[in-house]
Amino acid sequence: MTLTSPLSDAVSEPDTTAASACAEADVRIQPLGTLEAVRDATALFSQVWGSDVNAPPLAVEVMRAIEHAGGYAIGAYSADQLVAASAGFLGCDAFHRPTLHSHISGVLPRAQGRGIGRAIKLYQRAWALARGIETVTWTFDPLVRRNAWFSLSTLGAQGVDYLVDFNGPMDDGRNAGQAGDQLFARWNLRESHVVAAALGRPAIGRPEDGRLVLDDRDGFPWPVTAVIPDDERPLLIRLPVDVERLRVDRPEAARRWRMALRDVMVPAFAADRRTTAMTRDGCLVLQARPSAERSPGAPGIPQSIRGER
Repeated sequence: MTLTSPLSDAVSEPDTTAASACAEADVRIQPLGTLEAVRDATALFSQVWGSDVNAPPLAVEVMRAIEHAGGYAIGAYSADQLVAASAGFLGCDAFHRPTLHSHISGVLPRAQGRGIGRAIKLYQRAWALARGIETVTWTFDPLVRRNAWFSLSTLGAQGVDYLVDFNGPMDDGRNAGQAGDQLFARWNLRESHVVAAALGRPAIGRPEDGRLVLDDRDGFPWPVTAVIPDDERPLLIRLPVDVERLRVDRPEAARRWRMALRDVMVPAFAADRRTTAMTRDGCLVLQARPSAERSPGAPGIPQSIRGER
């Protein structure tokens, strides 16, 4: 992978870690430079999301416009076959600092489990830093364990806002009829724990003083406490093992999980907490937000219309 950067030596680590991740995943990542490549990418998104090929999660003309304008629209190729794609658009925070909002990413089922998702995100990190962008954001469904693990623990992003029914009821093939709550993730690309995660040393652990507030009992949510504690001890929320399977086999249990998680997350975020990690036994970790981030005028939260997968 080659990136031409205005930052020269400042991005040598992002370039190197991205290239290493691509090599480990055995993929070549490059911009989508033609209409044919864009069409292939939107078809891939339709396959991953189980949507109609004539109504893909991201329209061809929109993705083509992003690509043509020099925006973030890439494909990952294995043996010259497209196996993953990703696209995003530029935004800014309340201080008018540029951000990249990663709107959609997907990996074909047959190519999953090889580290391609991580390679795409590290390429994205290098791409953003090469353009003077130090923050990437995205949304994801926090009920899906692999999403939370990947975003919070593998990459070192943090969930900074809980967005109730943000996308409206989900209508893709996997999640039709379920409420579209999302966790808004912010990835500060130069923070030390993010650099460590990029180098393969993510900070994964369970806080010793963590307090469990939501548990799993036979596939159903089990609130441990009726009131969210108002002290600053970390909160732990155990997620269902496979909510996507529940949505197919036991949709009522999946709906209960959505409401139970919402009942915890909304007051927790209102009390200046954020999700900082996921433990190996499937618990989200909510920490008190640092005082510097509670002050008026903190960077605003951009929005998106579809999370990543």
